[in-house]
Amino acid sequence: KRMIRNVVVGVSGGVDSAVSAHLLRERGFNVLGIFMRNWDEMDEVGRCTGEADLKDAEWACRRLGVELRTVNYVREYWTAGLTPNPDILCNRHIKFDLFHKHALENLGYDAVATGHYACNSLEEANPEMEARLLIPTDTFKDQTFFLAGIPRHSLQRTMFPLGDLRKSQVKQLATEIGLQRLANKKESTGICFVGKRNFKEFIREYITSKRGPFVDIDSAAVVGHHEGIHQWTVGQRCRLSSYLQPYFVAKKGAPASSSSNTIYVAAGHDHPALLSTRIHIDPPNWLCAESQRRLAAMGTLRCRFRFQHTNHWWAAN
Repeated sequence: KRMIRNVVVGVSGGVDSAVSAHLLRERGFNVLGIFMRNWDEMDEVGRCTGEADLKDAEWACRRLGVELRTVNYVREYWTAGLTPNPDILCNRHIKFDLFHKHALENLGYDAVATGHYACNSLEEANPEMEARLLIPTDTFKDQTFFLAGIPRHSLQRTMFPLGDLRKSQVKQLATEIGLQRLANKKESTGICFVGKRNFKEFIREYITSKRGPFVDIDSAAVVGHHEGIHQWTVGQRCRLSSYLQPYFVAKKGAPASSSSNTIYVAAGHDHPALLSTRIHIDPPNWLCAESQRRLAAMGTLRCRFRFQHTNHWWAAN
């Protein structure tokens, strides 16, 4: 079995990744910090918000005695089609694919660690075993929803040092080791780099707008227009004016069809088009081979699911 000695930590400038680097050093690993540039850093008033995060990352790594390098994935980030959930797809295509390959293949390190609140079933001394993505101790901060799409082979070489800690413990530890500046830093959530801008306005800078119709799913009448199908997701309220009931996205045009830029909307909260007892999904990203084998053998799989980060778990067959 291959021992893990050298670990690359994705350092963001926040308290979680800094404490992760500290914990790994305390456990005797050789740690290298890497700051990822995943987007252009000018905010809506011309300030370089990413530069502030980089300065915090550099400051923390100096205090921890950890070398810090930077990598740039701006182009890759915005050509990966990061919608409707940029966090999930960034994890899949950038942080746990390109970044993983850079750390393991180019730099020759043994594993990658992040400040996500999640657990990996692997013991660090035996990465050849099958890994499992598990819910962390801090269930309120649980980030497994955003990690569910990462490649299985990447999970085999990933460590989550904060999995057994609560956020309050992480902040307390940061204060104890001289990182109070990060412990007091306002926490970023989701796609924090958008700043104060509306998301639709923000993403318009990176993906070309393509005007299309909102079509009433019952009457087939055009009830409004949108500036890009990538800006909308099923279930989202459209806020079209001059209608008695609010409209919600019921369906988006099928890719490669003549109606691919049409968004079908339904009026009212309880419209049948917005309700379903069944969903059709793309092939699952199997992180657990046992579940995959069970489904292949039995034809069904009893499981739980959730479709948003903050939602409850629901039983499914």
